[in-house]
Formats: sequence, C-alpha cells, structure tokens
Amino acid sequence: MGWVDTYEGDGQRTYYARYRDRLGIKQTQGIYTVKRDAEAAAKSADVKNAEGRMGDPRRGRQSFERYVIEQWLPFHVIEASTLQGYTYQINRHLIPYFGAMRLVDITPTDIREWVSKMTADGMKPKTLKNIKNILSAIFTTALNDQIIFFHPCKGVTTPHAPTRQLRIITPEQFDVIYDALPDSFMQLLVEVSIETGLRWGELTELRVGDLDKRTGVFSIQRAVVQIDAKFHPDGENFLVKEYPKDRDPRRVDVTEQVLARLLHHIAQHQLGDTDLIFRWQHPPAAGTRTPPNPDTLGLTEPNEKGRQYRHGTTTAYTAGKCRCQHCRDAFAIYRAKRRNAGKDSPRRPRQRHVDADGHIPREWFRNQIWKPALAVANIGIHVRPHDLRHAHASWLVAAGVDLQKVKDRLGHASITTSEKYLHTLPDLDKATINAFASIRNRSRR
Repeated sequence: MGWVDTYEGDGQRTYYARYRDRLGIKQTQGIYTVKRDAEAAAKSADVKNAEGRMGDPRRGRQSFERYVIEQWLPFHVIEASTLQGYTYQINRHLIPYFGAMRLVDITPTDIREWVSKMTADGMKPKTLKNIKNILSAIFTTALNDQIIFFHPCKGVTTPHAPTRQLRIITPEQFDVIYDALPDSFMQLLVEVSIETGLRWGELTELRVGDLDKRTGVFSIQRAVVQIDAKFHPDGENFLVKEYPKDRDPRRVDVTEQVLARLLHHIAQHQLGDTDLIFRWQHPPAAGTRTPPNPDTLGLTEPNEKGRQYRHGTTTAYTAGKCRCQHCRDAFAIYRAKRRNAGKDSPRRPRQRHVDADGHIPREWFRNQIWKPALAVANIGIHVRPHDLRHAHASWLVAAGVDLQKVKDRLGHASITTSEKYLHTLPDLDKATINAFASIRNRSRR
C-alpha cells in the first residue's frame, strides 16, 4: 500500500508520497506541503501500480483498449505480418465495441451481442470466426496473467463458415493462361510456381544458392512477407524470415525442362548465389508505355448495364470499370497526353510507396501481370495466383502420388490439410461415373 513520509526542516513540514513498484523498490510519487494531497497521490500511485501486479483484482478494472494497446499487442510474440493483421482487425472491429469497457465487466453476453452485431453488419462467417479467435486470445492471456478470473469467450460460438469447394484449373486451362503471360520471365516464374507448389513468399525469395544446379532440387529455407513499414524492424516493406511458414526447411525438385530454363535465366542475367532468381524491375512510367492493341485483347466483364468493352481502351476503364493493366495503361497514356497538351492539371502524386528491394510485390503481380493474362485467356473461371499451389497438389494426387509425399512437398503441418485435394480435378468426377457405368451396364452387354 502507498504511504506518506513526513520531513521537517527550516520550520516547514513536507510530505513525500511513497509506493513500491512491481520489483518492491520504494518510489516517490511527489512532494507536497499538504498531507492530504500526499496521501491522495500515494493512493493513486498504488492503484495504478496494482494494475500491473499479479493477482490484484484492480488490474481487471482497466479498459479493454488500454490493456490491448499498452500490454497485449506490444508484448504478444507473433510474426510481424500477423501483428499487422491483428492490429488492423482490433482497431477496426474490437476497439470500437469493447474499447471503453473494463476487462472485468465483459461477459459472454457481451461477446454474443458483438457476434450478432457483426453478423447483422454483413461480416462473413469466416472473417467473424477469425476475429473472434483474436478476441479469445486476448482474454486467454488476461486469464493466464490473473487479470481476469473467467474467460468471457468460452462457450460463445459464431455462425458456421461453410468450406469453399476448391475449383482446380486443369492443365489445359493453365496452358492458356501461361500463353497469355506478357514475357518469358513471367512465364518462368509461373511455371516454377505450378511445378513446385511454393507459397508466394517462398517463390519470390528463391535465390540462386537455393538451387542444386545438378539435380534441380530447391532447398526451401526462407520466405519473404510484405508489410507496412511501421511493423518492420528497420522500417522497410519486405521482411525475410529465416524459415518458411511451416518453420521446417524442405526440398522441392523441378523437371529437367524447367531446370534448363532456370539455368539459362541465371546465366543470361549473370546472377550470383545470393541474388534473387525472380528479381522485380520497376515498371515503366506512363509516358513510356507501349499503347495496348484492343483488337487482340478481348472484351471486359459485363458492367451493371450488361455492356462489354474492348480491353485496352479508355471506355473499358471508365464505363466498363475494368482495372486490368491494359485498360490502366490506355487510360494513363490518354491522361498523360492531355496533361502534356495543357488540357488537364497534373494530379497530386500518390502517397503510397513500395520500398522495392528486388522482391516482387504480390499486389503488383496480381493486378499488372496475372489479371491481364486472365482477361486475355478468358477460360471462364476466376483463378488466383495462390490457386496454382492448389493445382499443383491436386494434380499430384490425381496422378497417384502418395498423400504423405504431397504433404511433405507442400510443407503442410497436417496431412488433413493435404486431404482436401482428393478428387478435386473436375474430370475425375467423369472418370468415376464412367467406372460405375461400366459395372452397372455389364449385364446388358
């Protein structure tokens, strides 16, 4: 408990407000000429100090926001990319609802009401489940540290999140996308992706020294993540982790044909062992871009009025609201010509900036390489770059590769994750019913 020490000198009495910190060391909160003020200061210091003392019930009286921002986030050991995601979700969805509430006052009823509100606001079940897991982790830490004495998330459920059925592209569909890619560099990148099933952060962190040039085997030891600079230890945008997502290094090989292309690429660009195999080059400025040829690019998706426009035109950008690279280039070239002619005022430069260190930005690849290729390919289904990893696993399973080997190759922590690729290729369903029909119709032959 806080206390007051009294000192007299030169005919004047002074009062020292004292308390002991968490380590038991005597501290002074302030010096006063009125004893009542010193007692109030000592009591206030003791209360604040008690909020950090194990087992003291007063610690639960701090607000949810204060606990999360000052204690949980700064000292919770998680990956930088995870910290960024947690911070965003907490500030957007948890602080506005629970922020002013005292930890000790939050009950399961409050959690259920929050779940109901998020559901009514249109939050998807999977997203809600993930955010509720963050909330539960916060209260688990508070419970373990004896800040609270019951877990308000216990027994609270969220709406069922249905499992999305994987739609795997076929080898024939992949070849159409591959042919639509803009150059041989991007084709090599995508071909290595489909042959290895690597995650984007593993693929774009591959260095020459990771490749056994004799056997064509990659050693997957690292991964890179792109994060906001404020979450990076050195204030940069790309953080290289000295381990892949599953934390265990693994070995993944490629075919002889792809190995030959990789060796040619390495020799052509004179890459050393520490160089990135797939190094990003800054895209050209708008004024130096080659105008797209709309006659070769096909049509956009129908807009709200059901109308379609040719890719690579300003109309597709404005009326069709298409943001593929061809349409963006057409509009950028159009705007640049108008500004050069003095018809438009230069727009303010964007504040967003990517501190490129050679790693390929995921968003840049998706918006400026992958989506335009999909538009040209026009295979009828939406395919994400990450879906190449799904396709790799599914093709292996369809070819009869042992599930354990698929698990090891992809770096899955559990074989249950690998099992979702069973029977995912669309033509396998046809093979199954044809096999059934051959037995069903045997008596009719």
